[in-house]
Amino acid sequence: MTTVSRSVRLRTVLGWPVGIAAVSWRYMWRTIPLHRSEEAGTRADLPGRVYGTSGFADRLQPLDAGVGPMLHRSYGVRIAGTSMAPSALIDLVSARLNQASPEMAVFRKTRGAQGSLRQGDEFVVRMPGPWDGPVRVVRRDEASFRLATLAGHLEAGEIEFRAKPDGDALHFEIESWARAGDRLSALLYNKLRLAKEIQLNMWSHFCIRTARLAGGRPQGGITIRTRWVPWD
Repeated sequence: MTTVSRSVRLRTVLGWPVGIAAVSWRYMWRTIPLHRSEEAGTRADLPGRVYGTSGFADRLQPLDAGVGPMLHRSYGVRIAGTSMAPSALIDLVSARLNQASPEMAVFRKTRGAQGSLRQGDEFVVRMPGPWDGPVRVVRRDEASFRLATLAGHLEAGEIEFRAKPDGDALHFEIESWARAGDRLSALLYNKLRLAKEIQLNMWSHFCIRTARLAGGRPQGGITIRTRWVPWD
C-alpha cells in the first residue's frame, strides 16, 4: 500500500465516527417521513441475471455464496421541482457517488476511468466496522446501473440504482437483493438487526441527497419495502 493510499484510508477511518454521528443526528431529527413495510417473499423476488459468466464473474460474491435469508429491499422517492431527465440524473449520480452517499460510506474507485461509470468498473465502499465493501458495475444503461458484491464484502448480492419519469416529477429507486456475506454478518443482519437498520438509514439518505443533486425535493417521503426470502 502506497503512502497516498494509506493517508486516504486513514482519513476515511478517522471520518467514520463523524459520519455516523452526522447521519444518526439527521436520522433522529428527520422531517421527511419513511413509509416502511416488511413481508414474506418468494423465489420470484430473485433478481434477473444481467451479466454473463464468461470471464466477467470472477471474484463475484453471488447470492448463493451468502448465509441466511435473502432480503429484497427497495427505497423509492418522488423528486418534485426538477427539470432533469432520468438519464441525466443517473449520469450525475454515477459521477458523484460520494455526494449522493452519506458521510458514513465513501466510494473509492479501484478499477476504471475517473469521472465516469462503465460496466466492469470496480469500487471499494469504506464503511464503519472491519469490512470494506468491494463491488463491480455489472450493468450500465441509459437510466440505471447495477453493482454486484465481490469476495470479502459484508453482503452477497446486487444493488441497482435507477430513475424514470413520474408525471411532472422523477422517480428514483434503489433496489437490492442481498444475503449476509458470512455468519457474523448474518448475526448483525438477521438477529441483532443492527446492520439492517444502518443499511436502511444509509440508502434513505442516499435518496434524499439524490433529490438535492437533481435540484428538486423529496415529495411524499421515502418508501422502503423489505421482503424476506427463505434460502435452503
